[in-house]
Amino acid sequence: MTDLDQRITSVLRERAEGETDTHRLLRESRALGRRRQVRRRVAAGTALALVGVVGFAGVTGTDVGGLSGRLPWAAATPDVAAPLPPRADGVPGAAQRPDLVGTDTTVLHLGVDTRKARYLGWAVYGSAQVESIRMSVGGGRPVLIEVSRSAQEVDELLLNGLPAEQAAIPVTFDGAVRQFRNGAGGLVKGWQPVPGLYARASMLGDADRGTLAKAVDALRWGEARRCDAPLRLGVLPQGARLSACSVDATAFPRGLHVELTLYRAPSATMWVRLQYGSQIAVDRADSNRTVGGRPAYLYPDGTKLDLLGIPKAHLTADFGWPLPRDHGHEGQSAFTEADATTVLAGAQVATDLTDPETWK
Repeated sequence: MTDLDQRITSVLRERAEGETDTHRLLRESRALGRRRQVRRRVAAGTALALVGVVGFAGVTGTDVGGLSGRLPWAAATPDVAAPLPPRADGVPGAAQRPDLVGTDTTVLHLGVDTRKARYLGWAVYGSAQVESIRMSVGGGRPVLIEVSRSAQEVDELLLNGLPAEQAAIPVTFDGAVRQFRNGAGGLVKGWQPVPGLYARASMLGDADRGTLAKAVDALRWGEARRCDAPLRLGVLPQGARLSACSVDATAFPRGLHVELTLYRAPSATMWVRLQYGSQIAVDRADSNRTVGGRPAYLYPDGTKLDLLGIPKAHLTADFGWPLPRDHGHEGQSAFTEADATTVLAGAQVATDLTDPETWK
């Protein structure tokens, strides 16, 4: 039983009137907790990208990448081809090694036939052992593909783009396409691409079954690609590991969002975000720190550090979780400003964020 389990059990026993089936409640709370945690991981890239976009618009008074006021899921397809995640040479795809899916946060074990569809985003969530690709087929509504070696992990993923209370959509891995009416509604399909692998394809809103079928057909299970372009991290803080990677290229080349998540046991999390917007007028002028000989800015709350000098972009290390002890939280495992400095000093950013050739 974990510390969290013990706390829940203790509270229930103290406050419940009469007998309480604590084991049943723990099972249910764990399941709910898993759904919430997975939801946070899957939604992190999209939600935080939106926060960054709103922040840019507030500072510069411009519409960054044309996304102001709209979720990336519903953003208009850009007029130019979206970038591709670079190939991971020598790494087998899911068709050859389904057991590798979700084991390496920097690698996607599937790809997309770009003659049939275009990449809008890609991600690997190592803690959940889930890989995902978002794509567009013929200018239709985006299709989200999520893959894992665990049927339970896929089934417990809350459908991205829906409010949490509406997003629990059960999945049956029989290959059938089913319509759901939660929120604006949509389509969902669960299937096994190869034995030992479970996949879900979903569309929101006025979804078309033909588009969903074309998206599934465009998947390529025999190739592997890297998730970490156009941002790569060098030296990590002691005890830290890369736990998630996501790239949102929905608005490319006008906008781009990359997020790499670091984790250190038992609960420290750091989000390293590269946010690019073609209409960002100026870079931050003030500096109160130096990182690797370059100007940087530590935010007043002391939990976020910006590396300055990247044209039309922000490179930020957000190390504010968990909160320090004076906020009533355990803080001994939290990342520090020194950790964030180490990460940003070793970060490598592509020379031209609008040219995927420089990402390799």
